[in-house]
Amino acid sequence: MQLQPVLLLLSLPGCVSIQGPESVRGLEGGSVTVQCHYTPGWETYKKWWCRGAYWKSCGILVQTEGSEQEVKRDHVSIRDNQRQHLLTVTMKEVRQSDTDTYWCGISKPGPDLGAPIKVTIDPGVLSTQASLQSRTTTSGRAGTSSGSYIRHHYILLVFLKVPILLLLVAAVLWLKGSQQRPSI
Repeated sequence: MQLQPVLLLLSLPGCVSIQGPESVRGLEGGSVTVQCHYTPGWETYKKWWCRGAYWKSCGILVQTEGSEQEVKRDHVSIRDNQRQHLLTVTMKEVRQSDTDTYWCGISKPGPDLGAPIKVTIDPGVLSTQASLQSRTTTSGRAGTSSGSYIRHHYILLVFLKVPILLLLVAAVLWLKGSQQRPSI
């Protein structure tokens, strides 16, 4: 029995391949920046940002081309830092009507991978460019989202990957033991 294909399967990106903050807030007229972390192995895949509470009806607002090149469309920009496995989306000149559920995701064969983020835009009166910059809200919660990512990774490791690996080792040992017994 060969373990390589099974071990390869265990090392492939899984269901927790992209993670972002649960929610971010911003002020009307300002900008909101969201950072989503993804697991290694997805660097050259296209990444996207879409709007919509439901996965199937989510409309893509902006998408990378599988490179680190920043892509801008209307008031939204997206950049993929492939070395840090970090997708950064910035929405500028936001309005209260921009309050919604958004998704950062990875385009792949079969169903895409995505993480929902609730974006809330609060009312704000901005009179000068200086106050616009001082009131800009970002997701600066890399610690929170990476902590959440690490927690999910360990849950996946402890409850899925390790038990499967132990089952495979037990199966191999059982097969070896049954082959060494003399037949009567």
